[in-house]
Amino acid sequence: MNKNLYVGNLSQKVTDDDLRKNFSEAGTVVSAAIIKDKFSGVSRGFGFVEMETEEGAQEAIKKFNGGDLDGKTITVNEARPKTESSGPRRDQDRGGRGGGGGRGRY
Repeated sequence: MNKNLYVGNLSQKVTDDDLRKNFSEAGTVVSAAIIKDKFSGVSRGFGFVEMETEEGAQEAIKKFNGGDLDGKTITVNEARPKTESSGPRRDQDRGGRGGGGGRGRY
């Protein structure tokens, strides 16, 4: 099992330190980070916690998944590895707005 955990449905008020303190009840926390919007700096409502051991990660999932943190029910599960993007997004390679089926206005 991966020792990295995804934590979702976080309140805007939750900080990296809040995550670290809460998850330390399940084991030693290596790192805790709330993901923020790169332009506004506002929390995107999720973060990642890396536990020192797999046992700690499993305990954290059992203890906190579906639990309450700052008034919101949070989701905790194993983080999936980041995947590389394979080319442009589908809506970016269309070359403009569609519609009209090739018929022009007369």
